[in-house]
Amino acid sequence: MSASRIPAKDRRIQKTRDLLHRALAGLIREKPYDSISVKEILDRANVGRSTFYTHFGDKDELLVSAIHDLLASMQSDKTPSAERSERMIGFSLPIFEHIDHHRRTGEARMGAEVRALAKGLTGSRKVAGRIPSRVLVEYLSSTFVLVLNWWIESRSRLSPRELNDVFRALALPTLATAGL
Repeated sequence: MSASRIPAKDRRIQKTRDLLHRALAGLIREKPYDSISVKEILDRANVGRSTFYTHFGDKDELLVSAIHDLLASMQSDKTPSAERSERMIGFSLPIFEHIDHHRRTGEARMGAEVRALAKGLTGSRKVAGRIPSRVLVEYLSSTFVLVLNWWIESRSRLSPRELNDVFRALALPTLATAGL
């Protein structure tokens, strides 16, 4: 799964992607990720089906793209630390819920796409003057993958929300230390 099918250099392309990202984010706040259909995203964004599939292969690809863009925006974000930290790891619960659905139906998919979720933060900028951004990205994505792997391999009965609490307990102190 790639972050998106085409680069977003053209303003019209970026506007379409932003509409789709916002539509998905709004729907995720209203209902579980797995119950969201591409049609609902299209209706909310007021975007045609062929336009959607020109940009993204499916709603999972849209989700990865939205997370990638969100993390990339963190580099120049001047939002207060607590809000930035929350936005940086806000992707975790919808993904845990999505994977839980696939885990229960025997269709769990893992791979490089999880690590790709955080790649938008890479760069030479240092966080809090001493932690390179790239290290922070690797830490967050590795921690996410570690928690996810543990959950799947141990067949833990933790709910996605409980698992998200575990991830947050590991990630938030590091973000606080980094001043994010």
